[in-house]
Amino acid sequence: MTHSFAADHAIPQTGSSPKPSSEPSVEHSAAGTALGAFGMVAVVGVFALLLHTLAQHSPRTGPGYAGWPQDAVDTPLGAVRWFLGDMTEPLFYKSDLAALGLLAGAAVAWWVGRRGAKWAGSLGYGTGLWPWVLVSASMSLILSNLVFGWMLDDGWQPTFVPFVCVAPALVLMYGAGWRTCITGAVLGAATTTPLALLFIVTVSEPLGLPPVVGGVLAMSVGSVISFLAARRMPWLVLREPRPATQPELPPSSFNRNLAGDAAWAARRVLKDFTETHFFANELAAACLILAVAAAFVLNPALPSYGTGLLPHILFAQALTSAIGVTLWRGWYRDGGWAATYASVVSVAPAAVLAYGGSWTGMVGGAVVGAVLAPPLARAISARLPAGFHPVIGNTAAMAVSTAIALPVIGLLL
Repeated sequence: MTHSFAADHAIPQTGSSPKPSSEPSVEHSAAGTALGAFGMVAVVGVFALLLHTLAQHSPRTGPGYAGWPQDAVDTPLGAVRWFLGDMTEPLFYKSDLAALGLLAGAAVAWWVGRRGAKWAGSLGYGTGLWPWVLVSASMSLILSNLVFGWMLDDGWQPTFVPFVCVAPALVLMYGAGWRTCITGAVLGAATTTPLALLFIVTVSEPLGLPPVVGGVLAMSVGSVISFLAARRMPWLVLREPRPATQPELPPSSFNRNLAGDAAWAARRVLKDFTETHFFANELAAACLILAVAAAFVLNPALPSYGTGLLPHILFAQALTSAIGVTLWRGWYRDGGWAATYASVVSVAPAAVLAYGGSWTGMVGGAVVGAVLAPPLARAISARLPAGFHPVIGNTAAMAVSTAIALPVIGLLL
């Protein structure tokens, strides 16, 4: 649930206006963007249908989701599996195997990128901070599980929330180093998990909303508290933004331009699957999807809380990303950014679970989420003071969008 460091400076946070550029404005065409984005939806859709079919013949190997929270309290292996599952819970997957796929894909992308190859895409927005992002987020997740894991005796708890907000955002804002890494880890675990426990009971449940609303609201409020605290810590110094690079000029041929826009959009949809982890990498996303698919085929009773709705969630996530990327493509102009991932980790999967994988839930959640979440995130983030990461606005937008979208979709049923 993030936002690129470079894009932090693309959203004006002061009253100054950007200097005019002599370079031509580069914007992806509607036709090319739609072709690539919805082409990726078609690929994911066919893949989801294949998963649904294979699940009918699953060997049901390995444990299911039922009893996993209690097992995490009782056995070290269960606790390690829960910790890994927390890494993919923001996507509603909750799968330890999926987490291993995510980490493997990101590691390969990092290794390839360090050797100058570009086919695997950028990682961590090209900041070079991905290892620190991962370490800080993982430390925060460990602390969350150590301090609050005993509560799993009562069933599911939101131990996952620190992994995708305060710790990685603090690293991107304040740079590498163990002081930043540890500070972000402690602040994240100390604020977001207890707030999630509180908001789920006091906000989500009384309003009849899914737990994700309380979870992402906790991420937003916890991030505000953490960045307020960070401003008063003398060992933390904000990173200086790097000079903006010149945008690549569009190809002169229409066909080349269309193909280039389509390729960009297809990769952008994949990136949205790991944007919440602050990875924003298509190879990591592909490995994540393949790994959670393998977990589902082995035992459909494990991923996505054992609901059997993983194929539906995957399709809805790809669809909401594609709609958002196509609809808000202008915000990606000249290396800009848009929170098109916001619905991928909130409205779309929440609607699938809330309405049992119905077409109304899948398509309705995807459409409403893509329309509401990115502009809300942009509007809130643009009004944040300097030194506050836009993850605050992005997660706030997720909470508001989900709270609005699910009742609206319910009226259509």
